Order: sequence, then C-alpha cells, then structure tokens
Amino acid sequence: MIISQTPLRISFVGGGTDMRSFYQYSPGMVLSTAIDKYLFVIVNERFDDKIYINYMDKEIVNDVDEIRHELVREAMKKAGIKRGIEVTMLADIPSTGSGLGSSSSLTVGLLNAFYNYQGHQVTAEQLAREACEIEIDILKKPIGKQDQYIAAYGGVNKFIFNKDETVTAESLNLSRDSRIRLGSNLLLHFTNITRKADVILSEQKNKTNDNLDSLNDLAAMVPVLERELCNGNWDSLGAMLKENWEIKKKLATGITIPEIEEMVEIALENGALGVKIAGAGGGGFLLSYVPRNEQDSFRKAMHKYLELPFMLDPFGSRIIFNMRRYNSRL
Repeated sequence: MIISQTPLRISFVGGGTDMRSFYQYSPGMVLSTAIDKYLFVIVNERFDDKIYINYMDKEIVNDVDEIRHELVREAMKKAGIKRGIEVTMLADIPSTGSGLGSSSSLTVGLLNAFYNYQGHQVTAEQLAREACEIEIDILKKPIGKQDQYIAAYGGVNKFIFNKDETVTAESLNLSRDSRIRLGSNLLLHFTNITRKADVILSEQKNKTNDNLDSLNDLAAMVPVLERELCNGNWDSLGAMLKENWEIKKKLATGITIPEIEEMVEIALENGALGVKIAGAGGGGFLLSYVPRNEQDSFRKAMHKYLELPFMLDPFGSRIIFNMRRYNSRL
C-alpha cells in the first residue's frame, strides 16, 4: 500500500503568465506557495485483475481505458500500470472550484503514488512535467503550469516558464520562522461560490494578445516581490496582492462578480492591505493580507464567510506511507 500527500497552493503574483499562450512570447513568472491542505492518494494491490477507483463515485473496471476519472486514467497510463489495483482519493477541502489548484495537486499525487507503487522514485521536476503533459497536452485543459510545479516542489517558489517548455524553479529558502511570520498575515475566506474555471481560462487564453501588456506587468511583479520577501518586508505583499488583483480582473469577464466585489470591499475596509481571489477567479477563496494586529476586527467583519485556517508548507508531494510486499505483477 502506498499513500501520497500533495499540498494545495496559493499564488501570490504572476498568475496567468504560466499559460503557453503567453510564455511563447515572453517568459512567464509566478511566485506561489504550498499550503498545509492536502490531496491524499491511496494505492493498494488487488488479488484479482480488476481496477477499483474510489472518490465521490465508485468505478470497477477491467481495463484502464474504461476508467471515467480522466486524471486517474491518464496517470495510470503515464506510469505504466494496467490492472490489479485499487485507488482511493481523499481531500482536505472540496476538490472542485476552490481555486487552490486541487486538480493539478491530484494529478501530481496520483503520479507520485503510482510510480512509488512500482518501486520508482521520481523527481519533483518529472512529476510536475508529466502532470502538465496530462492536463494540458492530453486532456487539453485551458490551464497553465504553476499549479503542477508548486504541488510537486512545495515551499515558497518563483517559477519561470520558458518558451522551450522548460521551467526554472527557484526556492526563496525562507526560514521556518520567516514562513510562520509571513503565513500568519495571510487569511483565506470562502466566497460561498464554486465555479468551473475552464470558461474563464479559455477566454483569458483567447485574449492573450489583447492582454500582453497586463500580463507583462504581472510577470514583472514577481522579482520585485521576491526581493521584498527575502528582505523580510512582509507588508509589501499586501500592496502587491492588491495591484495584482486590479490587473487580473481585467483579463477576462467573470473573474470578478458583484458578490466578490462586495467581499473585497469589506476586507479592504477592515484591515486588509491587499486581497485577491485564489485561482482563475469567479469564486473559490479570497486571499487577504492582514497584519496580525488587525485580524480580530477583520474576522468580525468577515463573519459571514467561512475561514480556512492554513500554514505555509515547505514540502511538495511526498509518500507518507509505504508498505512494501511481494507483487507478482511487477
């Protein structure tokens, strides 16, 4: 039996520049962090040759191609597993429409579990790259690469997305104390709205040429924020989240809606130095930067929105349980 644990993420600045439609013209850059909310994948050998898949639905099939869950199906193909296993997926939060990168975290976690089930340890780079291949190239999802990479690498990272499809990962190497101090000023509240990101992202992708100046502005924020955080200037994140949000919501219709604007206004009027919607927009979670001395009054003002407590996580996808036994199929 193998169990993988893969973190969700929050993106600080640069989101949108990780899409191929942009970085084919100019390097994309994103600064993001893993958080201690996870996707778990359990893989266990079966006595027979059937494939059991357990999630909100349950599938029992004889062949990989019969699997309806597309991420499981393609990850099994990529890892070379054909039969005789049971796969169970669990999540700390609902895995649809959160804006915290859950689909990509699941894809990374599936690959990590499947490879380790066969006795192979692979690098974070390979996990991230193959997760991108599954989601973007095989399943044709209109998404970028940042979610797969932060899920695989963990920590607080700057990612550079190059025209030749390579990705450069640069850890900020913040100390444990620095991660705690930074994370303690960040709050997540649920908008009470879930949405499918594909429509927003498809429009954003199609409008890339019109948005090139804005996307270049988003990418340019990344090295600035990197320098500020490495120097311990935590409050600079608040102002940059606010600036990022003002640019981001112009990239496509539906990124913001009146309900979100009302929530943003409450946050900014009650101590938040900056906010942004996590992920593509249109719903999910609102990320707020709030100095600790303002957080009591902030939470009272945001009382009708459910808070998701979290900490920054230094680890990417990892195997947390590995019970090896003789496997006649390997």
